[in-house]
Amino acid sequence: MTLSDAAVASYQGEIVAVGPTSEVNRDVQLCEGGVRLSGKGRTLTPGLVDCHTHTVFSRSREDEFQMRIQGQSYEEISRAGGGILSSVRHLRQTSKEKLIEQTKPRLDRFLSLGTTTIEAKSGYGLTLADELKMLQVIAQLSKSHPIEIQATFLGAHEVPDEYRGNKSGYLDLVIKEMLPAVMQHKLATYCDIFCESHVFSVTESEAVLTAAKALGFHLKIHSEQLSRIGGTSMAAELGAVSADHLDYTIAPDWQLMLRHEVVPVLLPGAVFFLGKNHYGDGRRMWDLGLPVAIATDFNPGSCMTESMPLMLTLACLKLGLTPAEALTAATWHAALALRQGNLLGTIEVGKKADFVLWAAPNFKHLPYHFGVNLVDKVVKAGKVVYHAPH
Repeated sequence: MTLSDAAVASYQGEIVAVGPTSEVNRDVQLCEGGVRLSGKGRTLTPGLVDCHTHTVFSRSREDEFQMRIQGQSYEEISRAGGGILSSVRHLRQTSKEKLIEQTKPRLDRFLSLGTTTIEAKSGYGLTLADELKMLQVIAQLSKSHPIEIQATFLGAHEVPDEYRGNKSGYLDLVIKEMLPAVMQHKLATYCDIFCESHVFSVTESEAVLTAAKALGFHLKIHSEQLSRIGGTSMAAELGAVSADHLDYTIAPDWQLMLRHEVVPVLLPGAVFFLGKNHYGDGRRMWDLGLPVAIATDFNPGSCMTESMPLMLTLACLKLGLTPAEALTAATWHAALALRQGNLLGTIEVGKKADFVLWAAPNFKHLPYHFGVNLVDKVVKAGKVVYHAPH
């Protein structure tokens, strides 16, 4: 639903009134120290929610970008020392303090582009100490930065160098040591796994997610990004909160997700950035009744962007969503993928006062005018946390 000549009021970080400007002005009195913002000629939306990111890493991988352009495959890049394990090697050598220093500007960019909440994964440590280090970085930044961060443990992101030829040994480490330690220290709400034929099989993924569920984690899965191997269906039957990527899922997978209330998180930026053309069928998922969400998949290898507005454009052009659906996918549905739909994603009384004021005449303009930053102001929990430079 859209409103014209409307106003929103918040108190102590929570929305207390929404409606026609005349009614809100009549019913709400500005308290001492309160701030009144004018949105004349602007468009106000909920804060964007990026429900799938790999925000903490030590070094960028632009050399791999060039290698892909020149025709090298993922496998060839990995053999040359690139890929996820390249990020692992560099992160292990980087202190927690340095990671915080490196990550903060990325959070600033998210915020400047209208994102007020992100999910952030571990997964570039792949030892107990380094996975905990990543999650501690996320926890510290969550306390000190305006952006709200939901943490996900992704220890099963790859098999590290020292366990090559002994994948079962690494899975034992994840299940018996990493998962209990992360839960003991309360460093993550979710557990994720990269379920693909070249990484972890459906059976291996099920073992990790089952162990995580028993410890009290909510479940997520990277699945069907490169092929259809059954990870999505397995995760749905385990009660996963979301299944992410889904480029190769088909109708039976969607039906199972619908039955088990799993949020499909589509990541069109990764398909685009990898130079591929097989996008998830967002249009058919939406028409089936699934709450399709979109996210950046921000990471140094396969999608180096903090821009949710770009995802709005790709969702319209590549997933078949309308501008209204794309915005819903980037707000309310993305909040559902973080079990935060009761607090985030819409402008309703009782929800967090997270807004973006756009220098745009209407919401359809957001995916239409792409490649520029239309954000004028960002409000998080009732406080203005970003002003566009003028």
